[in-house]
Amino acid sequence: MGLLDGKRLLITGVITDASLAFHAAKIAQEQGAEVVLTGFGRMRLVERIAQRLPKPAPVVELDVSDQSQLDSLVERITPHLGDEPRLDGVLHSIAFAPAGALGEGAFLNAQWEDVSTAIQVSAFSLKSLAMACKPLLGPGASIVGMDFDNRQAWPAYDWMGVAKSALESVTRYLARDLGKDGIRVNLVAAGPVKTMAAKSIPGFSAFEDVWDKRAPLGWDMGDPVPVAKTVCAVLSDWMPTTTGSMVMADGGVHAVGV
Repeated sequence: MGLLDGKRLLITGVITDASLAFHAAKIAQEQGAEVVLTGFGRMRLVERIAQRLPKPAPVVELDVSDQSQLDSLVERITPHLGDEPRLDGVLHSIAFAPAGALGEGAFLNAQWEDVSTAIQVSAFSLKSLAMACKPLLGPGASIVGMDFDNRQAWPAYDWMGVAKSALESVTRYLARDLGKDGIRVNLVAAGPVKTMAAKSIPGFSAFEDVWDKRAPLGWDMGDPVPVAKTVCAVLSDWMPTTTGSMVMADGGVHAVGV
């Protein structure tokens, strides 16, 4: 019996087979779940990546800044959810900041247009996605967002760091307002993993030199599986009273000093 037997999950943010979302979907399938993927932009690539899962998964397009796509999301994923359509879990693995909001000097010089894009796509979209999916969510459902713990300032992260702080706050308010419906909302705060999204952050290589040395359990930036397993645990029924929380999957770096 798998941890996610019988679960129906919506997994967003798949870009390549190195994506955390891809590995979460893979492990979820191995644990008994049915998954539907969303992608944005290079949809043919996402469709090819979906064929690399243990069981090829359907893919729908989702631009979280396009209200018409959000409004039609339930209609578009329902045909993939069986005779009694429902969602038991949603993974929000979506973040973006324009180049002007990242890297050396960006914090002081970024323009509001770039900052607002980062906040809308990386933080507000969690609320947008939750509300778009809400008609299919019921008691026991779990919404999980991907985070990078932003309780301190990081090199190069700049306005994406601010957006992650906003994401953490959005999670708490969603947990408050959706709790009455039995819906949990949590974040998995991951250590740095070499994904396509990470490669777009100037100065990301700085983490390579220090994370493994600081992490009490060690850390392999080339291995997304431990983070993906944590995501699946939070999507499961085994954390029934955990909501509004950041679940750390960083090797313990958050708990130690320099």
